[in-house]
Amino acid sequence: MSDLPTAVLGAGSWGTALAIQLARNGQPTLLWGNEVAHISELRAERANNRYLPGIALPDLLTPVDDLEQVLDQVRDVLVVVPSHAFRAVLESIVAWHQSTGLALDERNRRIVWATKGLDNGRLLHEAASETLGGAVPLAVLSGPTFAAEVAKGLPTAITLACKNQAFSSGLVNRLHDERFRVYTSEDLIGVGLGGAVKNVLAIAAGIADGLKFGANTRAALVTRGLAEIMRLGVALGGQRDTLMGLAGLGDLVLTCTDDQSRNRRLGLALAAGQSAAQAQQAIGQVVEGVATAHEVRQLARACDVDMPIVDQVYRVLHEDLSLEQAVTTLFSRQQREEQL
Repeated sequence: MSDLPTAVLGAGSWGTALAIQLARNGQPTLLWGNEVAHISELRAERANNRYLPGIALPDLLTPVDDLEQVLDQVRDVLVVVPSHAFRAVLESIVAWHQSTGLALDERNRRIVWATKGLDNGRLLHEAASETLGGAVPLAVLSGPTFAAEVAKGLPTAITLACKNQAFSSGLVNRLHDERFRVYTSEDLIGVGLGGAVKNVLAIAAGIADGLKFGANTRAALVTRGLAEIMRLGVALGGQRDTLMGLAGLGDLVLTCTDDQSRNRRLGLALAAGQSAAQAQQAIGQVVEGVATAHEVRQLARACDVDMPIVDQVYRVLHEDLSLEQAVTTLFSRQQREEQL
């Protein structure tokens, strides 16, 4: 266990849940958020009642609204912000280091993230390397996890991808316990991609269930959706075994089948006649799959990878294609041999 606190950047539901997990395991944890009023509420109420109502914050968890104060006290930083803010947060970390006159590697800075998405068509580890430089150890945490269940201490398994053994071992020691099992990997590509693409496919599953297409359709979407993830993952250099594991298939099944998933709920709302904008407003949190659909489609085209489900979700969200037309297009595709 580290003597220094661990920083968690992002005081939404998932960031708070991971901060709770760290603190519950005896790790002093600083939870940073950029809304001063919200952080004040966390301090006063000792709970994040906006996102995880009724779940108490452990004594070792300290909410903080000053990023510079946080960075000055820690070595390891866990970033849990929406993907559209990911690079900006990393740039803020770099800017603070520049203001102190010390490079990131001089403070032995290490960065891990639990953000699921892409950055302008780039995998997040690529965006992190570009922003932070190659000397900073990087890791990604992903898998079938709903924040509320982790915060409540319900049994959960997750994957940590990291190429730096010391950093990986330290993170496992801080996170892993009898209710939170951490599996390790070195496949940053597979773990990062699985967590991003499953959000798009969960929107498709929500649409299908909202249209009352039944269990057969849902199973087909999950299976063929996994094939799309695997095709793109392998094209990018990811490992098939990773995508058949927790960060691929596991996360896909979770988000496609349970209404705790914001992306699935958006799909249900679309099927009920709401627009994407109306659905996102009602959900009240970022629905990563909306932006990710556009980015994954671009990435697939650049890699010449066929992703028909992703393509139809993109067209529904961004080109006003009707749900009926999207379904017709998918089911009128030429008959072929099944391939993963």
